Amino acid sequence: MNRLFGAKTTAPKPTLNSAISNVDNRIESIDVKLAKLNAELSSYQQRLGKMRDGPAKNAIKQKALKVLQQRKMYEGQRDQLQQQSWNMEQAGMMQDNLKNTMITVDAMKTTTKELRKQYGKVDIDKIEKIQDEMADLMDMGNDIQESISRSYDVPEDVDEAELDAELEALGQEIEFEGLGESEGVPGFMVDEAKPPDFIDVPPEPGKVKEAAG
Repeated sequence: MNRLFGAKTTAPKPTLNSAISNVDNRIESIDVKLAKLNAELSSYQQRLGKMRDGPAKNAIKQKALKVLQQRKMYEGQRDQLQQQSWNMEQAGMMQDNLKNTMITVDAMKTTTKELRKQYGKVDIDKIEKIQDEMADLMDMGNDIQESISRSYDVPEDVDEAELDAELEALGQEIEFEGLGESEGVPGFMVDEAKPPDFIDVPPEPGKVKEAAG
């Protein structure tokens, strides 16, 4: 059976990166061959520049022509391989972008699932109740502040007779202070000039002036 259909291969399938690497290696090999052909053409060109027309020069021309044909063939192969490598690199970039997109989508799914779990634990009614309680407490605090900072009004129901009595008392105090000052003693020292209560006989006025002088 293996002879008819061949044995099943167990070798790993080539990846895109390995295919690109193989193509790049072939391009490098062709570049080496092209460098040799260019060197050979340069040598023929120098020889032809020094030779005269004749059979020998024509033979060198034929060799140079074959080398030029080989160079064009290798250049064509190199261009094809470079295009293949570029196409595979583009496919690789698309593959990487797709992987990154899938990773992003998976991350978004996981995040959405977690957010649903977290928001599911939040009770909107409790939040509204807390907000209402906070508003009530703020209003209560404002009422307390207004009550504490309230100014007390002075009673305005003052009787005219009471006012006249107060004015008369103030007038008597003013007259009493003026009387003390008219005798040469300031009003605030009137009581101090009075002899103490424990002295029976007050001093004579002349001696008081001498002591004061």
